Amino acid sequence: MDKALVMSEIDKTLDVYCEGCFLKKQLSKDNGKTAAHRFCITTCTIGEHLKFLGKEMNKFTK
Repeated sequence: MDKALVMSEIDKTLDVYCEGCFLKKQLSKDNGKTAAHRFCITTCTIGEHLKFLGKEMNKFTK
């Protein structure tokens, strides 16, 4: 994967799955933004995919 392709995939994923996510909105309302963010990073499958893409981006900075 090249850097532009990874960035495009990150943008597309955020736009399609994360924008307007009901779970994130509800968790943010009930438990605060930090808890919602923690859920997205540790539990959500989309968050796991974004972490993978982030690791791919780190390969370009080394």
